[in-house]
Amino acid sequence: MIPFLNLKKINEPFEMMLQEKMKQFLEGGWYILGNEVKTFEVNFASYCGAKYCIGVGNGLDALVLIFKAYIQLGKIQKGDEVIVPANTYIASILAILQADLVPVLVEPKLDTYNINPEEIETKITSKTKAILPVHLYGQLCEMNQINAIAQRYNLLVVEDAAQAHGSKLEAGSWKLEEARAGNLSHAAAFSFYPGKNLGALGDAGAITTNDDELATVLYSLRNYGSKVKYQNDFLGVNSRLDELQATFLNVKLPYLNKENQTRKQIAKRYLSEIKNDKIVLPFWDGSENHVFHLFIIRTSNRLKLQNYLKENGVETMIHYPIPPHKQKALYNWNHLSFPITEKIHDEVLSIPLNSTLSVEEIKHIISILNNY
Repeated sequence: MIPFLNLKKINEPFEMMLQEKMKQFLEGGWYILGNEVKTFEVNFASYCGAKYCIGVGNGLDALVLIFKAYIQLGKIQKGDEVIVPANTYIASILAILQADLVPVLVEPKLDTYNINPEEIETKITSKTKAILPVHLYGQLCEMNQINAIAQRYNLLVVEDAAQAHGSKLEAGSWKLEEARAGNLSHAAAFSFYPGKNLGALGDAGAITTNDDELATVLYSLRNYGSKVKYQNDFLGVNSRLDELQATFLNVKLPYLNKENQTRKQIAKRYLSEIKNDKIVLPFWDGSENHVFHLFIIRTSNRLKLQNYLKENGVETMIHYPIPPHKQKALYNWNHLSFPITEKIHDEVLSIPLNSTLSVEEIKHIISILNNY
């Protein structure tokens, strides 16, 4: 069986370095917000092209803390609206709700699966204060258009970049130079969940921003609302990037571009060699705007295709089977209708794509899909 993702195999090339770093960590005796966190924050900020990186406990906390910091700064008030794609993992919406804000769902484009900029303007009201574009599956949203809309209506833009580490936007009307996810908005949230393109060995997350004021508040909010020990300026939380996870991320960050390049090479093969009228392949314009955290295909009878692949030795996953507005937890939204989102959630299937796949495995996956 070709596994969908073998994390042990992905981390094997780093094993010796991770063990050495673990030894240094144990010998050092500093376990919370030490030099490894500071080093990662500097290096990841530099990688994204941002001024600041604030390491936090996970990707969800990263989003929640951004919104809570903006509330502290008076740029958003509780009860304000945040525009968010209907087609996303529920964490994007949970973050808005946990900050006592109101999510306003917008349909995606069927080809990219990302939020449709043309639909955003139709949902803007006097209560709208922010847009939360989600770079789903590793592909950047149309940030030039989204930022132009935000400037017209004086809105904040917060990137959910949890799946898009290293994705690049070419120079355009808003960003006059090439820029990476994490430097395409007022602030961005990242997850380093183990399965991400840059994955820790446990939960971890970060926020990037160029805003001095925002960063100052965030450094406090993640640490009980405190800048100076036992002096609390805000009602903060405990969500600090773990020193050990920062150690592992420092080992892996220099290899992120190589990982992304391998993923794109495999994606190019899939896109050029999978030829089956029953299967819809993802859209990609061939630019650096996609790092293929996931390779998503669509078909009208997903269960049949998934079972066929399993019978032929290929493990798959569904990201995500139930759209947020149909989840039991969001029962007040269950009556809402988002046909494009619902179609996507009914039809998508994720096939294996990562740097551990062999040439033979890639060939097998292509062949099996073509024979379906």
